Amino acid sequence: MLVMGYMSGTSLDGVDVTVLDTDGERIEAFGPAMMMPFSAAERAALEKATRDALAWDGDGPQPLSFGLAGEVIEAAHLRAGNRLIAQLGRRPDLVGFHGQTVLHRPERRLSVQIGDPQVIAEELGVSVVAQMRQDDLLAGGQGAPLVPCYHAALAEKIGLAGPMAFLNLGGVANLTWIGADGTLLACDTGPGNGLIDQVVQARGAGRYDDDGRLAAAGTVDEAVLARLLSHDHFRGEGPKSLDRYDFPLDWTADRSLEDAAATLTAFTAEAVAVTARALPQAPKVWVVCGGGSHNPTLMQALRARLGDCRTADQVGLRSDFVEAEAMAFLAARSLRGLPLTFPATTGAPHPLTGGTLHRPERAPAEMV
Repeated sequence: MLVMGYMSGTSLDGVDVTVLDTDGERIEAFGPAMMMPFSAAERAALEKATRDALAWDGDGPQPLSFGLAGEVIEAAHLRAGNRLIAQLGRRPDLVGFHGQTVLHRPERRLSVQIGDPQVIAEELGVSVVAQMRQDDLLAGGQGAPLVPCYHAALAEKIGLAGPMAFLNLGGVANLTWIGADGTLLACDTGPGNGLIDQVVQARGAGRYDDDGRLAAAGTVDEAVLARLLSHDHFRGEGPKSLDRYDFPLDWTADRSLEDAAATLTAFTAEAVAVTARALPQAPKVWVVCGGGSHNPTLMQALRARLGDCRTADQVGLRSDFVEAEAMAFLAARSLRGLPLTFPATTGAPHPLTGGTLHRPERAPAEMV
């Protein structure tokens, strides 16, 4: 069936939306894809909700800002979805909706995504699968990473045999290791682009380190890097997940922007390398997707530590839309009752399905 998938990441750039022809086990075809940017006012509302979420931390009633931010998410998703539906020429059979994460605290079985999936279902006239992390969290899993089974389907689609790995560089970085026998292991490795973006934005130097130029011009502070790598996340084994705000940035105040960017870029790459050393076998190839795949300084740092790293674009995939595609794939799996998460990917006690199904209560309007 044709499934539309949405993703709006913690970078707060906008909404990614795409269509996948899939049964939740195999990928038949990739449909159109697009990104709908947030306006400055929309981004400000989302940033306010994110700040309030960190202060709230799950204690007591949710902040009022979540309501306004939820309306922003709904409106942006509907703009993107309607535009893609017009391009497709028909409604999809199903929608996978992730919502906007404002807080992730797996140790307390809490992950908060804002945006009402029922609003999306009613306005698009299509059933929506949402809240795909919650069953895993309630069962004691990390609720992340969610996409390993989609990574496995991608590897099969393009004929990449294990051992290999997918590395997603969003606000947080996560990897999926696929063994020669199809075994899956996954975890969040550490920061992706999120910390770099925060520092660049705080200095008024843009939204991100464009082409890694700032990091390339800076010097890595090895003492700071060692402190960052001493974080509890890098101790022990097994599935692990993170919030992008789990690492301190106070040390950047007395560093140049270039040196801060260089140190954080090295931190992202070294965090992946630390995780890679614990894998059962070294991947023969790494497929890198997400916004960080467009940063040549970060890609160079990864290749120096990991070896053969190729962007998803270089292997015939779409680096910017893998997570949105994954939401479509997971929605199809959820509808069929197939597992979304596994003991070796999130720490779930056994393979778990998940997601809530939201059906439109009124008939959809005719397409123009």
